[in-house]
Amino acid sequence: MRGPHNIWRLIRTGATLERTGAMGVVLDAFEAPRALRILAHGLGKPFMWLGYKGDPAMPPATRALTALGPAYIKFGQVLSTRPDVVGGDLAQQLRVLQDKLPPFSRDVAKAEVERELGRPVEEIFSEFSEPIAAASIAQVHRARLAETGQDVAVKVLRPGIERAFRRDIDAFYFAARIVDLFAPGARRLRPMEVITHFDGVVRGELDLRLESSAASEFAANTGEDAGFRLPAILWNYSARRVMTLDWADGMPLGDNDAIDAAGLDRAELAERVLQLFLKHALRDGFFHADMHQGNLKVATDGDIIAYDFGIMGHIDEYTRRVYAEILYGFIQRDYKRVAEVHFEAGYVPADRDVEEFARALRAVGEPIFGMDATHISMGRLLSYLFEVTERFGMETRTELILLQRTMVVVEGVSRSLDPQINIWQAARPVVEDYIKQSIGPRAVLSDLFKTARVLSRFGPRLPGLVESALIAQTHDGDQRPKSNRGAILGAGFLGLVLGAAAATVAVLLLV
Repeated sequence: MRGPHNIWRLIRTGATLERTGAMGVVLDAFEAPRALRILAHGLGKPFMWLGYKGDPAMPPATRALTALGPAYIKFGQVLSTRPDVVGGDLAQQLRVLQDKLPPFSRDVAKAEVERELGRPVEEIFSEFSEPIAAASIAQVHRARLAETGQDVAVKVLRPGIERAFRRDIDAFYFAARIVDLFAPGARRLRPMEVITHFDGVVRGELDLRLESSAASEFAANTGEDAGFRLPAILWNYSARRVMTLDWADGMPLGDNDAIDAAGLDRAELAERVLQLFLKHALRDGFFHADMHQGNLKVATDGDIIAYDFGIMGHIDEYTRRVYAEILYGFIQRDYKRVAEVHFEAGYVPADRDVEEFARALRAVGEPIFGMDATHISMGRLLSYLFEVTERFGMETRTELILLQRTMVVVEGVSRSLDPQINIWQAARPVVEDYIKQSIGPRAVLSDLFKTARVLSRFGPRLPGLVESALIAQTHDGDQRPKSNRGAILGAGFLGLVLGAAAATVAVLLLV
């Protein structure tokens, strides 16, 4: 039944997009070719009466996605992290997509908890509240552990949500194949790649064990960060469809009146939010990629509390160093160095002119630095930077797009707390500290130590590898030139020397 279901779902989708006025918005955002526009409108208009009406108070795109249900809401959220795909304007609209749906009943939630944890809810929790928040994939209840009296938050997946998402994602793949087949000009939009990315994100969020793991790793990385804490995961009360964690008491970070009434310094909070994000991204390479006010609280003692770890960003160590050098180069207004970093990292093709690229970067940086300090935006800088690098042939890097999107959100949070914040001044100490730790002489010694440690592990295996190579050559019937034997023996001897040297260096560095 997949084929008929997919066709019906796409007709209903097209009808809803047409009825809410979102069809034109979406096609414009994707710069869809004429053939795709004709196909889309042809699918939507005749069946417009079948479409969902949605909430007329919402913008067209968010109105349509909200009306179509959880999978479409989540799809909009994921696309909001990909302005490279949907464009900046639509990404901005989708960023404020309200992920609020009617909750399912407490009795159903309790049944899900019992099924997952294998015990009656009354044995586990002495109290279990009505839902306090409901989203597209799960809802949250406040509860109290029967054994300890500890207040906890219990997140429960919606019943049947996996099957519902699987059905709609199947329809998304079907639509992407239709686009590839009937609108070859739209292939540059990479529809199959977009749906595959969405599929991977959703699969991770439909298994709460993975979110619990992300929260645990994040907590381990940030345990020493002053003024920042996370609710602890209670693994004994968590499973694939249920996640239990400490209850986090605090004021919403967006409630300035409550923060002022508590006597907290909003300017200091604004700076700390920004610096914490940069520390996590640069120092750890693992950051909360959905740091809006709804996922942040501030305790009465001033600690910032983060929760909801469904969307996390990861950047490898090499990319972090490149990103830090780029930021530092802009802070120093050294556009030649920023250009060289792009070429050294292979982000820009080697056949392009580095001097011309540096001038293009200056055109990006100087207008921003000419602004009043309180209006300088790192997110805007990165957005302009990606536009320039795209013109010079740089391929899109998803992890940097997610970083840039999160940077924009974090800046918004900081400015809502302190409109006068100087973003560069707040960011500079974090970036400079990372540069010293990861790019200076100390970093060179650290890299040498890591290299030596790896080589020392392989040292004992080198004689065996050389012997195996010689035996294999003998079994080949001496068909190879004899000079190869000398090369193999020479490589083996060199390997032994390197292994011994590496071991020596490792010992010295450890001492």
